[in-house]
Amino acid sequence: MKIWTIATFYCAVLCAVAQASSREQSWLHFTRIGAYGLRSDNAVAIVKDAQASGVFGIEVDNDIPGRYESFLDPTEKLNAIRAVAEQAHKAGNKSFVYIAGTECITAHAEKSQHSVLKDHPDWLQQKITREPAVFTSGAAFWIRPGDEDVWISPYAVEWRKNYMQRVREIAATGIDGIYVDIPYWMTHFDGWENTWASFDEYTVNAFRRNTGLDARHDLKLGDFADANFRKWIDFRISTLTDFVDEIGQTARTVNPAIAIIPEIYPGIEEEAVRVGADVYEMYGVVDAIAHEYEFGSGDHMASSRSQLDWLLYQVGMLSFRAFAQGKPTWLLNYSWDGDKNVAPSDAMKNLAMSQIMAGVNVWDAPGHSMAGSNDIRTRTLIYKWIAQHEKTFYSPRSPLSPVGVYFSPKSRNYDGAGFLPSYRGTLLLLLQKHREVQVVTPRTISGFRGPVLVLPDVSILNGEERSSLREFLSKGGHLVITGTDATEFGDATGITRFKGCPAKSYFEHAQKDFAAASQMVPAEFLASVDTKPQMSVEAPLTVVTNIAVVNGNPTIFFANFTGLVPHMIAVPTPQNRVRISMPATDRRTLHVLPFLGEPQTVHGQRIGDLLVFNLPSLERGAVAWFEDAKSIH
Repeated sequence: MKIWTIATFYCAVLCAVAQASSREQSWLHFTRIGAYGLRSDNAVAIVKDAQASGVFGIEVDNDIPGRYESFLDPTEKLNAIRAVAEQAHKAGNKSFVYIAGTECITAHAEKSQHSVLKDHPDWLQQKITREPAVFTSGAAFWIRPGDEDVWISPYAVEWRKNYMQRVREIAATGIDGIYVDIPYWMTHFDGWENTWASFDEYTVNAFRRNTGLDARHDLKLGDFADANFRKWIDFRISTLTDFVDEIGQTARTVNPAIAIIPEIYPGIEEEAVRVGADVYEMYGVVDAIAHEYEFGSGDHMASSRSQLDWLLYQVGMLSFRAFAQGKPTWLLNYSWDGDKNVAPSDAMKNLAMSQIMAGVNVWDAPGHSMAGSNDIRTRTLIYKWIAQHEKTFYSPRSPLSPVGVYFSPKSRNYDGAGFLPSYRGTLLLLLQKHREVQVVTPRTISGFRGPVLVLPDVSILNGEERSSLREFLSKGGHLVITGTDATEFGDATGITRFKGCPAKSYFEHAQKDFAAASQMVPAEFLASVDTKPQMSVEAPLTVVTNIAVVNGNPTIFFANFTGLVPHMIAVPTPQNRVRISMPATDRRTLHVLPFLGEPQTVHGQRIGDLLVFNLPSLERGAVAWFEDAKSIH
């Protein structure tokens, strides 16, 4: 295995600094988001409230294409958007406006002569049985009694033409961004989960033009081994990616600086394949993504998360940051919804801490609503503190000597049951053991410079991916393959293979008994991914570390989830034995910034050939970075 020397370590730092300095960051990287309902008369009040509570990046909701009345006549809402954009700019702030993707609601449709269903039934998405995607109150909490909720095919020609015209008109108001919510295929309401919609005429004809196949008869729906069904999966994902891409291209013909930010619920898990909105693909065509990220069952409020949940959210956010390739990642998660045993402020602090330590932008919201706050004083405290230290958390993060973990989109799409537990388990294990980790994807593999790359049950690789892996091996890299081996490399040198996936087994045990799984760490697998790092961390398994170079300094972000109990305990147990070790080749100083605290300085103690830095008590979280003492004094 390739061992990194001291010189190599500092060379990596310098290279990372050079890469980071070449990137420009827009306002999207520094948002602290608050949301507001926009009317014709409240633009001044919205901006005033945002400024007072530390919000930078004001979301306003007056959905034009998602409400049939304004889809037909947007005049009043366009004037309101123009007004809030002007007020935000006067205050030195930024604003962006919510629009629906493929959903459209007609108010009071029961009593109205016109609705989408009544006027344009051909626009609607359909099940394979031809049942249209039309819903009433009870299907979702945002549909009011008497309203009609429909989901429209992206291929409905007249609708798409009019939709893009509304996008042009919105862009012309001077608003800074367009926030596109739920650009989905309808597969997430009750009774639609396994439909793999849509089978309307527009979509079926588009698929036939694309593949020569009849979607209604030539697919084995739900059979991931069926080649034609795989084509349907790819088609559905590319359709929504192209739709969002067209929104951006259309808006920029009017306002070249406008940002496009889709809100996407599915993350790295199998739901992305069903809904068709794949954040891995969409990051390539947008300016940022707002993740309304949840997984598994339960409400996933911060106050109700288990320690395993907290760690798996870190896995998801780490993946999103890799997919983004330097673009911003926003997270619309929810902290508290009336939990009697948890203070709203504690839940809010835990959630914000977990996000900024992962380099993700915070969006404060109450319950499952976008607008408002559970505790405006706490939001103000958190947001103003983040603003003071935004360069620390949101400057580019570059790797030092990471263990690479390969995210294979096609393996997730076609073999999620095999790939996902291995992928999530590998990242979970490495984060718990405080290894520096870098998620590697087909788009980034050619630029990966770490010494070790793990393929966790990757079952599908194309020729280009295999070529990149061979190049990685030829440069002295080490490949660790667990479970399925799709490389076709035979007896090539530089490869360690595990017949099964130790990290997958660890993940499965953790889901059943998190505490017990922590005592079953697979030592042989960890030895195979040992990068011999020059900087090491000692901390409990319930503390997550993210290691990177930030602003030229080796930096470690700590998130402490020790002692958290769902619905009961929302104040982490402080950790007093966290320490960092590195070679004692030069005098160095460690700066520590506790979450919501002030910077402190820690001096190392020489122990043999190492300098050992004992951190102050780690409460919720902290960030620590090294600077050469000579450069400080």
